[in-house]
Amino acid sequence: MIVKCDSDGISIAKKSLQKDGVIIFPTDTVYGIGCDPYNTKAIKRIYKIKGRDEKKSLPVLGYSKNELDKIVFFDEKSSKLADRFWPGKLTLVLKIKDEKLKETMNLSDKIAVRVPDNKCILSLLKECKLLIGTSANISGNSSLIDSKDCNQMLSNYDILIDHGKIHSDGESTIVEINDNKLSMIRIGSILEEEILDAI
Repeated sequence: MIVKCDSDGISIAKKSLQKDGVIIFPTDTVYGIGCDPYNTKAIKRIYKIKGRDEKKSLPVLGYSKNELDKIVFFDEKSSKLADRFWPGKLTLVLKIKDEKLKETMNLSDKIAVRVPDNKCILSLLKECKLLIGTSANISGNSSLIDSKDCNQMLSNYDILIDHGKIHSDGESTIVEINDNKLSMIRIGSILEEEILDAI
């Protein structure tokens, strides 16, 4: 089902998520595909839809830093980076504190988290707080920025929140914090100099 990014569409997507649903949605970088991170059945569907190796963990999007603080540990540097760049194109790889999430997502000790800067997905996250949010594409293929491409190239999902074509200047920058030491995993829209300047 394709829905608009309005109150009705968000309501339909929320109900789908509560019933093992897998949805496609716009972010500030690319279209994402996701589900309730506590729903093992839905998580397995995402791996199958994407053809993704189940050994590769999935990132989680949150409505706010406060919501993500319930599932991961923020140290001084990661807290500064979150305050500076969220909502925005920064993904932080942090130690997980939520044991239930560790189990449902088959995680060891870390998870990638982000607060996206997109009104559409934030309106859904306001309702569900947390959402698995990986790129809506077949693993190994290019990320998608047009809802029409998502509809053509992916199948077996439940809801597509149609927000047209995303005007993006690139993927998120991924930073990992280890014992207060910073590692640049991927340089995206936010440059390394900007990261270093923020801490």
